Amino acid sequence: MISIDNMGKQTVDVMVKGGHASAGPPLGSTLGPLKVNVAEIVKQINERTKDMAGMDVPVKVTVDTDTKDFTIEIGTPPVSALVKKELDLKKGSGESGKKRVADMSEEQAKKIARTKFGSDDVSYVNQVKGTCRSMGITIGEGEITEEELKKYEEMDKAKAEEEAAKAAPKEGEEKKEEETGEKKEAPKEESKKEEKPKEKK
Repeated sequence: MISIDNMGKQTVDVMVKGGHASAGPPLGSTLGPLKVNVAEIVKQINERTKDMAGMDVPVKVTVDTDTKDFTIEIGTPPVSALVKKELDLKKGSGESGKKRVADMSEEQAKKIARTKFGSDDVSYVNQVKGTCRSMGITIGEGEITEEELKKYEEMDKAKAEEEAAKAAPKEGEEKKEEETGEKKEAPKEESKKEEKPKEKK
């Protein structure tokens, strides 16, 4: 996407693969007509997005059409996406306070802070840690043990049994209704048997 402002500057918004931008489309096709050094822009983008390799990264390139100078703004995915990428996770925990899905080192938290905020200042690292906690990821507590896995399996089993128990009364009520229906029919058959001997007499 290309936008033009009143000061002779054009802004190009594109989505690239972190660390793997190229001079081909979409960058080359959008920047080429502006007659700027596309190879240099690509080089700078790849240098600044190398920590997001393989992820879709929003990039904004602003070009001065008179001087051909340019500025590059690198967007970032949300912290949760960066965390999943770093730990190779598909999703976080559905019960973050009870069940953890992974552990992250202090250095990994700092790396994500640098990627997302451009700094590993304590305040930024704490934001990363907060996201990790909400996803069921601990910091510096070590890998998940076999005991924990067994505990989580028991929790899942207990939860499944609890859900099954909640559904059970409904099935029982249906059976009771069927039984009461059969009992109502029974007296009719008995009354017919009593009438037959009377007809023979």
